[in-house]
Amino acid sequence: MSASGKPIVLLLGEILQAQKEWNDLAQIAELRQIKDGSRKQFLKDCQSGAHDGVLAISRTYDSVELTGRFDQDLIRLLPQTLKFIAHNGAGYDQIDAEACAHRGISVSNTPGVVNACTANTAIYLLLGALRRAHVPATALRQGRWRGSMGMGHDPDGKVLGILGMGGIGSAFALRAAPFDFTTQYHNRNPVVRPSSNPTNARYVSFEQLLRTSDVISIHLPLNNTTRGLIGRKEFEMMKDGVVIVNTARGKIIDEKALVEALEQDKVFAAGLDVYEEEPEIHPGLIKSDKVVLMPHVGTATTETQRKMEMLVIDNIRNVLQRGSLLTPVTESRKGRR
Repeated sequence: MSASGKPIVLLLGEILQAQKEWNDLAQIAELRQIKDGSRKQFLKDCQSGAHDGVLAISRTYDSVELTGRFDQDLIRLLPQTLKFIAHNGAGYDQIDAEACAHRGISVSNTPGVVNACTANTAIYLLLGALRRAHVPATALRQGRWRGSMGMGHDPDGKVLGILGMGGIGSAFALRAAPFDFTTQYHNRNPVVRPSSNPTNARYVSFEQLLRTSDVISIHLPLNNTTRGLIGRKEFEMMKDGVVIVNTARGKIIDEKALVEALEQDKVFAAGLDVYEEEPEIHPGLIKSDKVVLMPHVGTATTETQRKMEMLVIDNIRNVLQRGSLLTPVTESRKGRR
């Protein structure tokens, strides 16, 4: 509690699209903010007690630059008063949610509101990769008209393999349907609800998806099971000339193996919005004219960012008024059982 008797909420990063709604929380909480600094400074402040009394933290994706990952070393130094972390993002691999649960800290993310925007980005990357659109687009700006552009591919009749038929995967499948793909997918388990498989895509094994898909689009969360899931062995299983799309997390793919597959023409092209060690990118991807690259901007629209920020704010407001998060992550839900 603050001197005013209000609970304290600490914002890591900046609110860009819902500033008014964030400021309105000042009626029921003391709002503090960190906009610059370093992990070393944040850990030092935690150790000194500078953040004692904080009940909840609201953090942006980019705030990792201020604190580093919320790993066990950081979590054990967080104030004992901290009970909630509201993360602005669907993926929450920047936070060790298991360690938070052991500390009695509940974590929320922003599921659902990112689905359409991320799926739209995946469609953009898919079409760009099929046409290797980077080549003529770059040549045109350099005054070389089409440059060394070769022939691309149509999507019609191709087999589209979706790895991860969650909210984003199903939104992507729906958007890909008009392009006349034959769609198949792999999850840990087949989806049951029709709304989760709107195109009635066929469920196949992981290996079958790799061996039979012309295009593979990745929509998996990053965890111990999916880290490094696609490597040299998996690329060898794929069809010659496969197209790879990744808007999920970079560490799901071994970038060195991807570069080798591109150089050997095993992979025709790739469309990437995420990277193994972002913001660093494998130089082989930068040099390749077969790759459409975007700097992790899958949710970077005014409308989606506002929806995400509003969900974070709603989570914080619910904490302040009812003592719980609206969208707790799996690890936090387990901790409440």
